[in-house]
Amino acid sequence: MASPLADEIDVLVKARREIGGSYVPSEDEEYMNDRQRDYFRKLLNGWKRLILDASAGTLQQLQDGPIREPDLNDRASSETEWGIELRTRDRQRKLIAKIESALRRIEEGEYGFCEVSGEPIGLRRLVARPIATMTVEAQEAHERREKVSRDD
Repeated sequence: MASPLADEIDVLVKARREIGGSYVPSEDEEYMNDRQRDYFRKLLNGWKRLILDASAGTLQQLQDGPIREPDLNDRASSETEWGIELRTRDRQRKLIAKIESALRRIEEGEYGFCEVSGEPIGLRRLVARPIATMTVEAQEAHERREKVSRDD
């Protein structure tokens, strides 16, 4: 069984394929120009749509009826699988909120800039993680602070 993170990456890769075209944001052009913003807008909307489609399938399966496995072990396995599926969908619900936030930032002209330092996040990071809100350095500092406060 794939991990939730692997599923998330697979869906993002599929969204990239769906937007198609030969355009890929490049460091050679002006940062967050109209073409780049349009690329990320399409990518984020495609990613969101694919997640919602998968969620609709899960909802339909839940509505089709309860688990009716005659064997207790089979029933336990099915219930475990459903638990994992529901946790994955909850994780994706949170991801959709982050995607919608990124889409708002595109419309407001803030997308691609670190919420901590105001510096450009960088195209490579945004292509890998389109919902990123911080530069790698700011994210690492945030995680270090989080770890220290957790250790206290």
